[in-house]
Amino acid sequence: MAKYSVVVYGASGYTGMLIMDWLIDQNIAFTAVARDAGRTREMMAQRVVRLESATYEIIEVDHTVESLTEAFKGAKVVCNTVGPFAKFGLTTVEAALNAGCHYLDTTGEQSFVRNVRDQFGERFAQAGLLVSPSLAYMNTFSEIAAELALEHPGIDALETSALCRGQRGIGAGVTVGSTASIFEMYRAEHCYLWDKKLVAHPVDASFLIPSPHFMQAVFALPWGGTSLPIYFENDSRVRSCVSCVGFYDNDAMKMVHSLNQKWEAEYKHLPPEAQDEVLKNIVQATTPAMPPRERTTLMRTVDTAIGRGQLSAVRAEVFGTTAYIATGALQVAGVIKLLNGENAKVGFASGSKAFGHRYLLGFCEERGLARAVVTTL
Repeated sequence: MAKYSVVVYGASGYTGMLIMDWLIDQNIAFTAVARDAGRTREMMAQRVVRLESATYEIIEVDHTVESLTEAFKGAKVVCNTVGPFAKFGLTTVEAALNAGCHYLDTTGEQSFVRNVRDQFGERFAQAGLLVSPSLAYMNTFSEIAAELALEHPGIDALETSALCRGQRGIGAGVTVGSTASIFEMYRAEHCYLWDKKLVAHPVDASFLIPSPHFMQAVFALPWGGTSLPIYFENDSRVRSCVSCVGFYDNDAMKMVHSLNQKWEAEYKHLPPEAQDEVLKNIVQATTPAMPPRERTTLMRTVDTAIGRGQLSAVRAEVFGTTAYIATGALQVAGVIKLLNGENAKVGFASGSKAFGHRYLLGFCEERGLARAVVTTL
């Protein structure tokens, strides 16, 4: 049973530790939940900033609904970072509901977000609880840009891009967990929203994004479709939403695209157990170890939303830095609202709709993590 109001599940992982950094910064006590308490204690000592001033406990669990439910009881909010979410996420969502907790996570997996909405949205609403997957830099900054564009009356069509800069070489600054989620998406359908309906991207879909901020067009992918088409599917303001993600200073996306083509040709029809082994080997080959803490001199992002109506158009941009550190900040921004009962939504809702896109943007702006520009076209 949790002693404190906030649970961080996946506490020994890269993103979980960054969430704890921000909880400590905001003087919020937390319960760190993980499958290996010893490793968690060791990793926290190495990686979590200001740990000596934190109020926390560590609970070891098995990844089952029963074990997690018992660990979450007593808390108000669960921040889940354990992925791939398509494999592990629904167990955690169910446990959070059983324990009477709001649920936040950092997923970028569209199929999982759809499953959460369809299987748990109404159940969380009936319990007066929020279930908000995908509260992370990836997707949330693009969603903030989209919401800024939608402030202009009459906008109903959205195109968004998240263009990121990271390390060159193996891993490109992406965590082991993120890499596992990226390649897990090969098994799922990737959808965009078109005229109020979800439509699957072709399996070989890609984009060349001609951003005015770079000398060369940026190669981008649907990236599983992102969570935005799901969050806007039932939004009366939006008829279409097409989203993509690109790395603008390394070849990571081209590698992912070529592996996707190889997956379609060689691995798609294998039994699930054989696919699991293929994905495990890909992750180990591309991201062999936890990356170092992000540097602002390397990790930079530009998220853009172009919104169009019948006679008007708007370009909204959110410039950012250190995407994983920003993810920790976004999670804690949501935690603060939930602990104070200031969430605008219960049931299934995005971070922007539950907490306000201006609030999330402001939280990041004040900490040097983001700034926004909106231009009428």
